[in-house]
Amino acid sequence: MRGGPGSSDPSLATFENIDLFSLVTMAYGIQRYQLLAPDWLTTAKFDITARVPKGATTEQYRLMLQSLLAERFQLALHHDRKEIQMVELVVAKNGPKLKEAAVDPAAAVPDGLQPPLPRAGPPPGYHGPFSMVTKASMERLAALLSGLLGQPVVDATGLKGNYDIKLQALVGSSPSDTDAANSPPSLFDAVQEELGLKLAPKKGLVDVLAIDHIEKTPTGN
Repeated sequence: MRGGPGSSDPSLATFENIDLFSLVTMAYGIQRYQLLAPDWLTTAKFDITARVPKGATTEQYRLMLQSLLAERFQLALHHDRKEIQMVELVVAKNGPKLKEAAVDPAAAVPDGLQPPLPRAGPPPGYHGPFSMVTKASMERLAALLSGLLGQPVVDATGLKGNYDIKLQALVGSSPSDTDAANSPPSLFDAVQEELGLKLAPKKGLVDVLAIDHIEKTPTGN
């Protein structure tokens, strides 16, 4: 996804091989767990090129994407509220143990508005040691932890920017696993001990969008 407001080419938005699930979440400014949709939306992919009027804001750009989905894919949806089990990523009592990542002068020009990050991590059901060394924003870290835990992790740290992240933990382990000599700590303990952050499980009501209808094939150009 390149172009549009906030990018080096604000007047032209280009999507290559984007799935409909990502496009809908991007258009409505929601996280992936806030969209109730048929499974096939994650596998239906398209190339889209769209002109964006000069001076358009990010919110206006989102409305244009919503119109595109309604006109070309006949998207119809409704708002709802749903209680889900989630985990908040917060700053621990003694403060974060994070070092801000150095800025890469050769980094690419921002690509503009992007869809929410998908979960990332080991294969579902994995149990065992896991090591992470990366540079990431708190939003990205929340997405990575979401993949490891298999449930939504919401960034509530208030920390901005990118940080050097180093984490070693046992994923999907039972309490007895963490008692073994020389074993890394559980994921919850590791996040607090190594990053100065905390994973706080909670239940909460969240706003969701439920898709009532969407066509698999868009209308012609």
